[in-house]
Amino acid sequence: MDFEHILNELNDSQKQAVANYQGPSLIIAGAGSGKTKVLTVRIAYLIANGVQPWQILALTFTNKAAREMRERIGNLIGDQQARYLNMGTFHSIFAKILRMEADKIGHTSNYTIYDSSDSKSLIRKIIKDLHLDPDSYKQGAVLGRISKAKNNLVTAKAYANNDKLKQFDRETRMPDIYRIYQEYSKRCKQSDAMDFDDLLLNINILFRDNPDVASHYQNRFKYILVDEYQDTNLSQYIIVKKLSELHQNITVVGDDAQSIYSFRGAKIENILNFRNDYKDYKLFKLERNYRSTKNIVNAANSLIAKNKNQIQKKIYSEKDSGNKIKILRANTDIEEGYNVVSHIFDLSYGENYKYSDFAILYRTNSQSRIFEEALRKRNIPYKLYGGTSFYQRKEIKDLLSYLRVVVNPNDSEAIKRIINYPKRGIGATTVDKLETAAASQASSLWSILLNLHNFSSSFNAGTQKKLMGFVRFIQEKMTELGNLNAYDLAQKIAQDSGILKDLFLDKSPEGVSRYENIKELLNGINEFIETEKEQDPDAEVGLPKYLENVALLTDMDAKDDDIPKISLMTVHASKGLEYKNVFIVGVEQNLFPSQMSSGSEKEIEEERRLFYVAITRAEHNAIISYAMSRRKWGNFNMCNPSRFISEINPEFLDMPSNFNLIQKSANQESIFESFNEKPKGFSNFNKKSTNFGKFKSTKTSSFKNFKPDNAQNITLGMTVEHARFGLGKVIALEAEWPETKAEIDFKTSGKRQLLLKFAKLKIVE
Repeated sequence: MDFEHILNELNDSQKQAVANYQGPSLIIAGAGSGKTKVLTVRIAYLIANGVQPWQILALTFTNKAAREMRERIGNLIGDQQARYLNMGTFHSIFAKILRMEADKIGHTSNYTIYDSSDSKSLIRKIIKDLHLDPDSYKQGAVLGRISKAKNNLVTAKAYANNDKLKQFDRETRMPDIYRIYQEYSKRCKQSDAMDFDDLLLNINILFRDNPDVASHYQNRFKYILVDEYQDTNLSQYIIVKKLSELHQNITVVGDDAQSIYSFRGAKIENILNFRNDYKDYKLFKLERNYRSTKNIVNAANSLIAKNKNQIQKKIYSEKDSGNKIKILRANTDIEEGYNVVSHIFDLSYGENYKYSDFAILYRTNSQSRIFEEALRKRNIPYKLYGGTSFYQRKEIKDLLSYLRVVVNPNDSEAIKRIINYPKRGIGATTVDKLETAAASQASSLWSILLNLHNFSSSFNAGTQKKLMGFVRFIQEKMTELGNLNAYDLAQKIAQDSGILKDLFLDKSPEGVSRYENIKELLNGINEFIETEKEQDPDAEVGLPKYLENVALLTDMDAKDDDIPKISLMTVHASKGLEYKNVFIVGVEQNLFPSQMSSGSEKEIEEERRLFYVAITRAEHNAIISYAMSRRKWGNFNMCNPSRFISEINPEFLDMPSNFNLIQKSANQESIFESFNEKPKGFSNFNKKSTNFGKFKSTKTSSFKNFKPDNAQNITLGMTVEHARFGLGKVIALEAEWPETKAEIDFKTSGKRQLLLKFAKLKIVE
């Protein structure tokens, strides 16, 4: 192997990081600095210098990263030697060790690994067996609490003896978490099972209680390398420290500026304090960014410089200066979707980019809906990463299924989905009997439910009562089909069915996200009504029309995998990826940075690192977008641009002309409400009450001071402005006043026909 040739392909900093492999090393790898290349060449260099592959332990955070590194190493030293490397994720490597040592911690080598659904199912059963209120003890929230304890090396026994943790549980109205944790651990043991967190907790217990075992693996793994060290939690940190104790040949690679997973238990202190753990450490900085243009790198540097808690470095690029980071301002979140898609369309055709060269990054999953709809309307293919398409998410499908059954009760698939959600005590056996009866009668489930008396021998009195309760609920909503518009009825169904209550009470991150998604769906229904009414004020915009629209919107033909698609994802999901063009959207105060992460400077610093990660995904163009108003619970709320925009050196920004004026009001208290806010009526909620109050469908202009002009003065060729659709040109007028209709070609949302007397337009020129 010609290592001289390989080393010559590296820059000086990379060479130093590869060749100095003895003792503890901290490699700070800036964004786009060739981190994976350095890691793989360093491992190959170890083997070339006589280290046996099985003496090397390389820990990654994803299986994909491990596979990619092993393949690259195989190309350098041969697949035969690469095969013997101990390389993989923390969980995969230590699961193998636990199988070999399982008897020492009371398991067999055939133990089962539970995934999150297995764990939630078991916790649900324990909650029931302990006679606890499932509304108070949401399985997701309970599992999250147990997971956090395990990642901080707190066993069930230790938890039960920790007064501080139990006091916190009492304050959050879950005083019996410790009992659930104890029972959960006991039943896992009885089932010879471990969950993902147990794999790391039990390795720590194994090494702590069996010094001979710890010594064996300390001797075996003479060289340890850890990727993405800034993302390690306490449990992972202790394992690595224990294993490297003997030889001290520990190499950690990461970037403190990209530490963004504290909500998963990651501790940035692990990388910041490396020098305190290993006094004789060597520091290597990979500071050349091979990915991005100078403007992008310099803009990102000027932002992250505002963080006090960091390892100092100067990331630089030797590429061209490139375009400045463009700041896009939209009047509303809807207009933002059209703006972004229009810019993608222009870049794609104007500069010959493929759709796969684009990514849209947002802070929360619920933001995807507007961009999905805008892309569909332009027939632009896209792929959603790190989550399910908005309309395929469970909570969205649940509510849409309710709407479908109210409109068409013979929709048996929708009935099966909702008949026991939220829980009504109608089990799978009952549903099976209903389906059997429907099959025997060649009828729908609804038909059987309406004629339940003919099947009384199949269902006991209690079950019949529950089924008839469901029927009465649907029938009641069916009577309101002609009286309420789509938004009011959908909101009433979400409220009266118990969906909002069920999701609101789940305070886990997943539960909060699901609750936000339901609000976003209701926003979409309200937007649909407003758009239809503006085009035809006399139109009846009920549920059937909305469901027809959403069915057409989401029923996309399957596309081949090789068709280039735009990537949509959260910023968290984008880490480690790169795209030629990146749109960072919703960059508003209380959204990015998140309202839920603005309680301290430490939280703000993590949000800033997250924004830094977003910018540094871009190779050629980074575009930042924000809206001046955003809809919430059917109403528009005024927003301020994020503080992070003003923290970037303006030398590297292409700003809107009125941005400085906007920034003057940015210090005022924002009226963009908290994600955690309860809808009206929730403040009076108690366990016995099912009255969640009335939601009001209030139409609010996207601008506080937006004043439309006299529509009779609008003539052909004029440029006009609409509060939601933005600027447009009048390209056709038909009929006499007051029935005059205008066809307007809006810059961001395309052509629309509006009845002038209701359109609320401002004349621009």
